[in-house]
Amino acid sequence: MYRRIAQTWRKLWSDRPPEIRSRAITWRRGATITRLERPSRLDRARSLGYKSKQGFVILRVKVAKGGMRRKRPRSGRRPKHLGVVKIKAAVGMQEVAEKRAAKRFPNLYPLNSYYIFDDGRSFWYEVILVDPHHPAIVNDKDLRWLVNKTK
Repeated sequence: MYRRIAQTWRKLWSDRPPEIRSRAITWRRGATITRLERPSRLDRARSLGYKSKQGFVILRVKVAKGGMRRKRPRSGRRPKHLGVVKIKAAVGMQEVAEKRAAKRFPNLYPLNSYYIFDDGRSFWYEVILVDPHHPAIVNDKDLRWLVNKTK
């Protein structure tokens, strides 16, 4: 079944129908970090460890495209040595999304994340967070390592 969901997602992505574009418009106008009821890509979320049970939280995180900006120095230099442009961060957009989600919800542990969509301005990722102190997570044999890690 999940293979069928993945095929449908790939077909939707290649066709780029107006529904996805209209959805992206609403995402662009919305908040940077949004909590969701269920994942948009169930196949990808399940492959990364998501389970439909209490203790799991799904967030959609928007990350702006572009490099880092640095303030222009006041004293004289040749333009080549100003050090203003072509400055890159050492972390990827997906890791930035995970860090922002973890900062917003400090009591939850980021399990994983996956790509959803991008346009000219932003990337969107869905981040899977887990509550390591929830009884459903504590009693889950697959996620017991998470409970021991956060103690």
